[in-house]
Amino acid sequence: MPHLYILKNKVGKHYIGITVLNPEERIERHNSGGVVSTKVDRPWELIYTEIFTTIKEAREKEKKVKSWKGGSAFRKFIAKAAGSSNGRTHPSGGWYLGSNPSPAALGRKKNLAG
Repeated sequence: MPHLYILKNKVGKHYIGITVLNPEERIERHNSGGVVSTKVDRPWELIYTEIFTTIKEAREKEKKVKSWKGGSAFRKFIAKAAGSSNGRTHPSGGWYLGSNPSPAALGRKKNLAG
């Protein structure tokens, strides 16, 4: 299933992407230097993920969120998602994993998503 995901690094920079891989596998690629656009700013943490039924839907949401990046709409989106930092679902169906998700939170997300 396609996922929208948001990464954050230690200086507060964000990266927004989509993948058909498990988001945890994708972040491993980012942090191993396998993604050119994020290689310099490592390490990254997965702070948000949202599951879609089609890649087209995921791409549309990615474009929308990227259009907000750096602006107040993006900050509001992240803040709203942060309201569920304990691993519960976000009203949009996404998951905010917090700035440093615990293994338990990641496990709950995997079990519920799948």
